[in-house]
Amino acid sequence: MNKVVLYRKYRPKSFDEVLGQDHIVSILKNAVKLGRVSHAYLFAGPRGTGKTSVARILAKEIGCSNVDLIEIDAASSRGIDEIRALKEAVRYVPLQGKVKVYIIDEVHMLTKEAFNALLKTLEEPPEHAIFILATTEIEKVPDTIISRCQNFSFKKIPESLLRKSISSIVKKEGFEIDDEAAGLVALFSDGSFRDSQSILDQILSLGSKKIDSDKIREFLSAPSRELTEEFIISLIEKRLDNGMEIIRKITEQNLDIKNFLKMVLRDIRSMILLKAAPDMKKRLEEMMGEREFKFIEKYKDVLKQGELGRILSILLEAYDTKERSYLPQLPLELALLKICLSNHD
Repeated sequence: MNKVVLYRKYRPKSFDEVLGQDHIVSILKNAVKLGRVSHAYLFAGPRGTGKTSVARILAKEIGCSNVDLIEIDAASSRGIDEIRALKEAVRYVPLQGKVKVYIIDEVHMLTKEAFNALLKTLEEPPEHAIFILATTEIEKVPDTIISRCQNFSFKKIPESLLRKSISSIVKKEGFEIDDEAAGLVALFSDGSFRDSQSILDQILSLGSKKIDSDKIREFLSAPSRELTEEFIISLIEKRLDNGMEIIRKITEQNLDIKNFLKMVLRDIRSMILLKAAPDMKKRLEEMMGEREFKFIEKYKDVLKQGELGRILSILLEAYDTKERSYLPQLPLELALLKICLSNHD
């Protein structure tokens, strides 16, 4: 028997199970309750944030049967012939119930001709048809389509919420995970439930009942916490030689520079937030592990706010240019030079 992957197993089945999108769930629940459901919706946002799950839940809540729920992947069915077939099928009444729901995922992948054909259907939809379009790239969806839909923007899932979800799933699966390990999975999931669950699926397949930060770092080719802290101290103290040595170690060990930069960026940003808004202390403690938080609390006051901001800006530039560099470590080396050789206080 094939094992069900985690992102399918733990996909929300009701509005109450949807996490991180309260602003959307509240509106949709009220629309269903008041009988004010639109004929067309556009769900836009990053991958793994719940767009398809919420679309399915909405379909269920308005009484759409499984047989009348039609899901189309525009990445593979993007031409005008597929949309013409949809236009023809839309005319027919539901086989069960009162509504047919069409979920078109990755709608931005449709061709120009297909969009034009879809537009005509959205302008004059049958009373029994409801369309839910989903996209990760709303800028590629024509304004004429956007204007005929109710638009909802899905947000990336906060690290603190991802961390709780990760710990909960691991426990339900009969495993253990420490706080630092859960935090690393959350950090490298980039605000996506699906990405976090995909990482967990692979980690749990290793068979170890206890998951610690070392296992996560090894699996994701992420540098150790010690290297991360040493590098940040090198930036703060402008120790160019030490910083270059750390980059050399990371490169020689074939570790992921981008993941390393994510860890450094998170710590520097957290220092700025804690320094500027002390009332965020509890929130940051929840988001970070105990060791990470103690570190940022210790070093947040060594530099002035402006200098921390300058370091963050330089590192962000390195993060953004990494993919365009012929050497993965080069943007980070240049950033280190820029930070350490400056005359700022």
